[in-house]
Amino acid sequence: MDLRYGINPQQEAATIAPVQLGRWPVRVLQGSPSYINMLDALNSWQLVLEASRVLNRPAAASFKHVSPAGAAVAGPVDDVTAELYGIDRDSVGALTSAYLRARDADPKSSYGDFAAVSHPVDAELAELLSRVVCDGVIAPGYAPGTVATLSKKKNGRFLVMEADQAFTPPRHEAREVFGLRLSQQRDEMTLSTALLDNVVCGTLPTRAAEDLLLGLAVLRYTQSNSVCYLRGGATLGIGAGQQSRVDCTRLAGAKTDIWWLRRHPAVRALAFQPDTRRQDRINWQIRFIEGDLTPDESTRLSTALSAPAPELTDEQRTQWLAGLAEVAFVSDGALPFRDNVDHAHRHGVAYIAEPGGSIRSTEVEDACRQHQIALTHTGLRLFHH
Repeated sequence: MDLRYGINPQQEAATIAPVQLGRWPVRVLQGSPSYINMLDALNSWQLVLEASRVLNRPAAASFKHVSPAGAAVAGPVDDVTAELYGIDRDSVGALTSAYLRARDADPKSSYGDFAAVSHPVDAELAELLSRVVCDGVIAPGYAPGTVATLSKKKNGRFLVMEADQAFTPPRHEAREVFGLRLSQQRDEMTLSTALLDNVVCGTLPTRAAEDLLLGLAVLRYTQSNSVCYLRGGATLGIGAGQQSRVDCTRLAGAKTDIWWLRRHPAVRALAFQPDTRRQDRINWQIRFIEGDLTPDESTRLSTALSAPAPELTDEQRTQWLAGLAEVAFVSDGALPFRDNVDHAHRHGVAYIAEPGGSIRSTEVEDACRQHQIALTHTGLRLFHH
């Protein structure tokens, strides 16, 4: 199959071919994929398939640049998300709820995402995808009429891909870099609750264990180093591709705080002009929360509002953030220092899953006990590059 171009437009003559002769794991129903489209599709499909199997619920992911901006399983859609996307939270279907919850984790980053869902796309999800800024979708099937609905998006350039749910990848995988071929055995470790049996301190309720399992599935397909915060079957913040693990923890923690502060009454009270686009509302809400607006941004925000912005003081922020609790935290590699735990505690974390085995694991355990955080050692590293 010819691709539109390589990783960058100047890299022409990009192609893709199956490793097993004639056996494609996916097929293109609409559009023409690029190199990155294929990477996003293949990684996101594996994530939602694994998450759905381990949690026995429909799963969805919102991918950008080969890492998830958000991921979730089916569950309740809150008022903030329902209002933003113009849906009835009480009647939304399971698959659509999974994607909405995934996209809402980091809606700024999900602008122009690649969507993945574990179950066939239905009419409700197709209608939602047709009106959000999204570049493509991969699913194991499509209900009658949904491909036609999606084919009208982006003047026919919206990418629709179908995954073979029964496909079994080869046991070995390889890549070529600068004239060398690297090969390795595929990571075939099955994710299960057994990975959470080694509880070092505290206790893990079923709900928390499910969040930790979702986090393991998410990080398995996130560029390392990576961590994620989760609650209620959805990611709240993902930190990916940082050289320092504590930088991942702080970055994902900041995203988690933004997710929670988007629910603050002052943020919800921002009165936008009727013609303000959804993505502009999202971006302005986030900048309002962050608070460090440039003079130009302050002027443009005032223009976008039909009434002056309400006050959101540091004290109000602190009080609101104190209400974020029962958050789960997962790391794809061992926590090397206790600072990761100290920072995670600031964002409502009550449960941590990490491989364990660092030379300072005792200090990490002590920090968890100090903050009354339940800690489990999975013994499983999930680096992904």
